[in-house]
Amino acid sequence: MGRLLHVAFCAAVFVFLVAPILVIVPLSFNAEPYFTFTDGMLRLDADAWSLRWYEAVAGDGEWRRALVNSLVIGVSATVLATVLGVLAALGLASPAMPGRAVVMSVVISPMVTPVIVAAAGMFFFYSSIGLAQTHLGLILAHAALGTPFVVITVTATLAGFNHDLTRAAASLGAGPWYAFRSVQLPLVLPGIVSGALFAFATSFDEVVTVLFMGGVEQRTVPREMWAGVREQISPAILAVATFLIAFALLLMGLVQWLRGRGSGSEPAARDAATA
Repeated sequence: MGRLLHVAFCAAVFVFLVAPILVIVPLSFNAEPYFTFTDGMLRLDADAWSLRWYEAVAGDGEWRRALVNSLVIGVSATVLATVLGVLAALGLASPAMPGRAVVMSVVISPMVTPVIVAAAGMFFFYSSIGLAQTHLGLILAHAALGTPFVVITVTATLAGFNHDLTRAAASLGAGPWYAFRSVQLPLVLPGIVSGALFAFATSFDEVVTVLFMGGVEQRTVPREMWAGVREQISPAILAVATFLIAFALLLMGLVQWLRGRGSGSEPAARDAATA
């Protein structure tokens, strides 16, 4: 009885969290320009369902430009955040580093700072150096927001790292770079990729920073959705939201897959250390 109540409670929580999101998916196939289920949709009438809003998004130049901007800015910011995050995590994982707690607090501060506060500060800073309303400015701003995710995931991976492997590699003549590339990197790679995925998702989903930093040429998908809600309510927004839901599910699946691979990466690194 207790197990049944536990399962029922978990199912209720799941529905409470997910149902408001999943209701968007069927509404995106509405043949009418409404944000509600029509009588025909409830009767499962074929004429009440349509792909017109997906076709409208695919044929709209503004949406295509927003998607290209999101991908370019997201990928560029992810690469920069990953490089900075991995370097910071390697330093923070060293016991010899002084003031690690203070440095970690500063590094992850963008995660706990309200986004509107961070966006306003970035706007004034980048405006003073002429990078506001530029792609480079948005890339740097999104990298600052995504770097903490890389630092946390890589640091968590390094917390369980067996440093005897690198010592064994060094005792066998391996240099620092070779030991890192052949022994340490395979173990922390799942954490690096997981952090990069979180950084990319953060950049791809960010709208407040784009409102402050972006101009007309830097509109991303979330910025275009926000403008659509304010200026012209159209179910095309629901079609884009469905795409983002599918994209988020894909990212979560990749993260879980990487966690599974990470559990089996230590034997290979151990073999490399003793090779």
